[in-house]
Amino acid sequence: MTGAVDKVPGKAWVVTFAGTAVNLCLGILYAWSVWAKALINEKMAGQAMTGVNEGWVYLTNAEAATPFSLCVLIFALFMIPGGRIQDKFGPKVGAITGGLFLAIGCIIAGVSKSYAGLIIGFGIFGGIGMGIGYAAPTPAALKWFGPHKRGLIAGLVVGGYGGAALYIGPLAAYLLQGGITYSFVFLGILFAVVVIIAGLLLAWPPQGYVPPAQVVKAGAAPPKAAGTVIDWSAGDMVKTWQFYALVIMFIGTTQSGLMIIANAAKILAEAAKGVPFLVANAWILVSFGGAVNALGRVGTGMYSDKIGRGNAYALNCLVSALCLFLMPWITVSGSVFLLFLAVGIAYWQYGGGLALMPSFTADFFGPKNLGFNYGLVFIGWGLGFFMARLAGTIKDITGSLNWAYIISAIILVITVLLSWATKRPLLESER
Repeated sequence: MTGAVDKVPGKAWVVTFAGTAVNLCLGILYAWSVWAKALINEKMAGQAMTGVNEGWVYLTNAEAATPFSLCVLIFALFMIPGGRIQDKFGPKVGAITGGLFLAIGCIIAGVSKSYAGLIIGFGIFGGIGMGIGYAAPTPAALKWFGPHKRGLIAGLVVGGYGGAALYIGPLAAYLLQGGITYSFVFLGILFAVVVIIAGLLLAWPPQGYVPPAQVVKAGAAPPKAAGTVIDWSAGDMVKTWQFYALVIMFIGTTQSGLMIIANAAKILAEAAKGVPFLVANAWILVSFGGAVNALGRVGTGMYSDKIGRGNAYALNCLVSALCLFLMPWITVSGSVFLLFLAVGIAYWQYGGGLALMPSFTADFFGPKNLGFNYGLVFIGWGLGFFMARLAGTIKDITGSLNWAYIISAIILVITVLLSWATKRPLLESER
């Protein structure tokens, strides 16, 4: 199949949903707060656990945030070589390699029964696996579709990563009844099997393939999601100010989401003190967040194709900033409804950012080198980890996350202002 086609072939959708399946495994990151809740005990930090968790020791808030934050940082750094692997060897190699690194990391974290094992297994091996694996599915799927579908397709593929918490949250809570070690080892084996099967279904379009263009009716406005027809190299991309603007915008949309994700179970346990069921089952907020995170990726991707990437970014971030400014009051109020609403909006905004940024990158710099180019833009996601670590420190010092909420909201507002000024770069031939 070469040249232009009238409609997207079935293989394109197989690749899209295989990518979603890969990301459903890589998204273990979003269930970290379930393990953190089992590991943290400020009063008994450093003391040995008993029962099914014999051999483990309790951690502080800041200590428990470190494997998570390290995983995020390494994830972002390895998106760059992961993107190069995807661009050079294809999506199968990247997805399967990344999935196996994550599986091995989970097993190391479980059998070590130590803080060092969590850092090496979850933080380092997990981060490497996520970076290499995550870099493969989205660029592969986007190659099959035109600019007018990029938001939706990116949202569907990365939606698997966000939606992982929907099942990993309750599954991990169930597995933790058998112990921290058992939960990590079980998931490691499961991920290895699923990623190998799904990874084998990933593929690029055949050489010469041209995705179908959007049909625009006579007199209708041109599509908002039109992108460049030039495929920029990474060397040319990094010479533009727009590249650095995208990195900063990624930091903004990421930092608030990672702060909520890292503390979701604790936030619910604190705000819902009057509801014993929710306190005992704080993973419910994690799973709820995972569902909204996934829906936010698909939903934001869809309306960004209609209203434009910049407008979608501003809408998501401003509404989320308002909710973060109100979080100190919501937490004190004890309103479970308002808590779920505010946290849901934060998850939606964060998930939406992960659909918007690969679409921004493809629109600005073309799809051909998207694996490596997006890997460089993805540095912004990794830099956003600082808020999860800072929030843990603020919680240890002040006893609440109030200042973390406010700082995070201010950053969101600043990056919205930047997004309004950022338009795709134009070469002389396009002017």
